[in-house]
Amino acid sequence: MIKHIVMWNIRGDTPEAKATGIARLQRSFESLRGKIPGLTHLEIGVDASRIDYACDVVLYSEFETQAALDAYASHPEHLRVKGELADLRIARHQVDYEDPTESRRVSPHQVKETSQ
Repeated sequence: MIKHIVMWNIRGDTPEAKATGIARLQRSFESLRGKIPGLTHLEIGVDASRIDYACDVVLYSEFETQAALDAYASHPEHLRVKGELADLRIARHQVDYEDPTESRRVSPHQVKETSQ
């Protein structure tokens, strides 16, 4: 499993303008559910701390494979969302990584074979 995490700071001169942008981002990304092959989990979180170094929004998503994440980058629905939100962000940070626990998991079938 590949985890894809993106954090943004959203444009807005007032708290209301920023909140409107955050809601727009949430709706756009939530519209991807069920439309991207290999996307198994999608979660949007909005910062509640309001500390000066925090990002405003985080996208946490999981993909079955690196190939699925690679395909997501150019998927028409993802490109649509990127286009809808291009003017919202003032900063973006991203981390993609393979879940290290996946390679250590043992299926029940493997346990049965090794215990005989």
